[in-house]
Amino acid sequence: MLFKKNKQENSKAPQKGNASQVDAKAEAGGEKQFASRFLALKVGFALFFVLIAGRLAQIQIMEASKYQATAKKQYEQAVVLPAVRGNIYDRNSNVVASNTMNVSFAADPKIIDKDAERIAEKFSEVFNKPKSYYLSKLRTTNSSGTPKRFVWLERRAKPELGKRIEAMRLEGIVPINEAKRLYHYDEVAGTLLGFTDIDSKGISGIELQLDEYLRGKNGSVIMQRDGLGGARPSVDYPRIEPFDGNDVTLTLDLAYQSIVEEELKKGVEHNKADAALAVMLNPKTGEILALATSPGINPNGVNASDINASRNRVVTDMFEPGSVFKVVTASAAYENKLFTPDKRFNAEHGVMNVALPRGKMRQIKDTHAYDWISFQEAIELSSNIVMAKASELIGAERLYREARDFGFGVMTGVDLPGEVKGRLKKPNEWSGTTLQTLAYGYEVGVTPLQIALAYAAVANKGVMMKPYIVSKVRTKDDEEILAQKPQTVRKVISPETANLLTQAFEGVVERGTGKDVRIAGMRIAGKTGTSKKYVDGKYTEGSYTASFVGFFPVEDPQVVCLVMMDNPRAAGYYGGITSGPVFHAIAERIINSTGRFTKTPTAKEKERNNNGITVPDVRTLQINIASKILEGQGLKSELFGKGDVVVRQIPEPGKRLEKGDVVKLVLNGEETNTTANGAVVVPELKGMSLRRAINRLVVDDFDVKVRGSGVVVSQYPAAGQKVNAGATVQIICEPRAVTAALY
Repeated sequence: MLFKKNKQENSKAPQKGNASQVDAKAEAGGEKQFASRFLALKVGFALFFVLIAGRLAQIQIMEASKYQATAKKQYEQAVVLPAVRGNIYDRNSNVVASNTMNVSFAADPKIIDKDAERIAEKFSEVFNKPKSYYLSKLRTTNSSGTPKRFVWLERRAKPELGKRIEAMRLEGIVPINEAKRLYHYDEVAGTLLGFTDIDSKGISGIELQLDEYLRGKNGSVIMQRDGLGGARPSVDYPRIEPFDGNDVTLTLDLAYQSIVEEELKKGVEHNKADAALAVMLNPKTGEILALATSPGINPNGVNASDINASRNRVVTDMFEPGSVFKVVTASAAYENKLFTPDKRFNAEHGVMNVALPRGKMRQIKDTHAYDWISFQEAIELSSNIVMAKASELIGAERLYREARDFGFGVMTGVDLPGEVKGRLKKPNEWSGTTLQTLAYGYEVGVTPLQIALAYAAVANKGVMMKPYIVSKVRTKDDEEILAQKPQTVRKVISPETANLLTQAFEGVVERGTGKDVRIAGMRIAGKTGTSKKYVDGKYTEGSYTASFVGFFPVEDPQVVCLVMMDNPRAAGYYGGITSGPVFHAIAERIINSTGRFTKTPTAKEKERNNNGITVPDVRTLQINIASKILEGQGLKSELFGKGDVVVRQIPEPGKRLEKGDVVKLVLNGEETNTTANGAVVVPELKGMSLRRAINRLVVDDFDVKVRGSGVVVSQYPAAGQKVNAGATVQIICEPRAVTAALY
């Protein structure tokens, strides 16, 4: 047993030695594993730092510009500095379109994200719009889903509203001054001028046609934001100043335009017409003096107008002209010396049957039944039958060539947008009825401007001028960059033919279908026209276009005017009784109010001049003496100013007046309108009648421009301003009531 025990003990001894060896080996293996892991960790950290360094190198060196641009977007914003659109003037330097400065508000949604609710509420209170309207703008995102950095909250707000927002000092809101287009006379020349959109881009009319000259070039400034969200101009980038638009001067005469529009509107109401238009030009130069459509638009409130009214139908629409086209037929006859004005034709008692192919018949009718009449009388009485017979003598080629020479079927080249050329078929396209119907204004499509130009050529002794509305374009530094001068298109007819036509057209007014146009003391030549409208492939009863086109004074034509009524439905539809009276009203007001025309004295006026009272010279006399002298001659006196000595009188000595007429006496008191240095003080005119206001201005030798009629509601320059003697004072009147008396 002892042996066994020792054996067991001996067997256990080597086992302890083995455990120590195992532990040592395990410890050594753990150290190796730890070392390898530590090495791996160091390698991992090294690789990580290498990657970081590489990424930093990529960001800071290779892609530096990309991230710089991204950073700039966060604290820099380019803000547009809008250019101010150029002004538009009439021929007499009256401003018809300019700009007024309003304030717009932009926002950076990213900066004000947390404050959006409050800002939207403030804007809603000031501008009376739903809060949701502004929230939707402030929460606008890009295609990537990130908030936009620039949005408009309000554009061109009224100054008083803008001041309320600015006083709140809202963080992230940027006020920007922007010019808003201002049309000084509202609807006057509205269709002609056109209008702009909210970004001052021309949309129609002159604003569209000359947009490249008027709009200018926007500038810009880089705004930087600090940590508090405040914005200030960057010093690292130059401020690019805007280049303002150029100023445009038109051939338009504001006084003529105002008169034309007022009378055209009255004509539409009186004749119960669907619409009307008028165009007036100088036959010697081709300058457009007035152009109007009714209904028109008010460019200051386009949203309240019918957008269709913005179409300038004088150049964009064509129609069958009817009898005003007879100028072509008569010209072809006279120019080719086929017959004289006294050649007689059988007018067939108002009805002529014409044979058509395949045994069919058609009728040509006149408004009144005539027997044998001369060609001159046929023009005066507007006989379709005689014109149809004359066309057979003229022939297709001559009639077509004459129409082409007058400019029908081709563009006039006027500087207005949307012009159409009309429609004039070549003879090889004519049907069996075209020759006769063309002779009295059917089977042809013309624009109103083309008709006006044809009669302008007659008034200008046969020479046609190119029409234009833009006189010149100047920079803000008064440098002229565009100027248009009268330009001859062609000689259409000889002076002899023009003279024969003028005699015929004067006969229309004196004895024919245009008798309602006559004005005592003024020779007017013109032609009436009535055409049945072609609707849905047929001529419709009860639907007509009525026209009158004329020029004056006959001895020295200065004005050509076309008036056209669309579908008049009152007492009648003929041009002589619808458009003719409107022409009369326009011409009479222009003649009487502008002082640019001289009437031939009537028999009564001549008698007054021969038998009237010669105005005595009462200047430098005491008031009581001057008054007694005038009373002794049967004249009355009217005093202006305060004082006791007469320094001026109107009329001047030597003029002839009738008994009871008034002589205006200007006194020498301190309250006269002439100052010590020779300047003249503009008098107060508001509330005066038009006649009284003109008389008052004449006393101080002012030149007068009138818009409207009735009672003076405003004036420019304002009362009390000192101006040079002979300066122009513009007075704006409103009628007391609209009546049909002129018609």
